[in-house]
Amino acid sequence: MFKALGDPVRLRMLSLIASHEGGQCCVCEITPFFELSQPTISHHLKTLREAGLLDCERRGTWVYYWAIPSAIAQLSAVLALDIIDSPITPDPFERTCR
Repeated sequence: MFKALGDPVRLRMLSLIASHEGGQCCVCEITPFFELSQPTISHHLKTLREAGLLDCERRGTWVYYWAIPSAIAQLSAVLALDIIDSPITPDPFERTCR
């Protein structure tokens, strides 16, 4: 999941789709937001689909995408972990000052 979101373009695509009115959008609605070719956009969308973050459906000529709610909830839960209270383990290879 995080590997797919490691690319800023895919992260932005997921954000656009997840926040789109109606919860889904067509590839033709995504394309204007990026200076990328349609095949490149399709490749990024495929990567997000394979990561389990998006699903899609072909309707005539167009393909509509939507974020999978359970995947977004899982992603939100991971990102909301309270890392401030987690103990920080010192790096065993770090030199200490004397």
